[in-house]
Amino acid sequence: MAMQIVGRERRKLRIRRKISGTAERPRLTVFRSAKHIYAQAVDDATGNTLAHVSTLAKSLKGADGTKTDDAKRVGQAVAKALLAKGVSKVVFDRNGYLYHGRVRALADGAREGGLEF
Repeated sequence: MAMQIVGRERRKLRIRRKISGTAERPRLTVFRSAKHIYAQAVDDATGNTLAHVSTLAKSLKGADGTKTDDAKRVGQAVAKALLAKGVSKVVFDRNGYLYHGRVRALADGAREGGLEF
């Protein structure tokens, strides 16, 4: 019996068919849970994760503010980590989430940090 893929998973697969990360331009992917948000830069050609940051990181964990503010700080932190590795251009993978709220705040924070989408 075939399993149906619905909702966010279907959007995620549709997006992933179209975008892929390389060493020069990795894929910046976002995952959000009810409490935290995670971002990682992936080189799909080799399967390596170049950088990852989340609200669970020690430098970001005790910060006050809303979850949207936390997402913006995560975006700035992942931009700083990628720029330290010499990567300035990325492909943004919203992972099936709407480009709204925390996902948009993370993207804006990454742009402010110096990344180019």
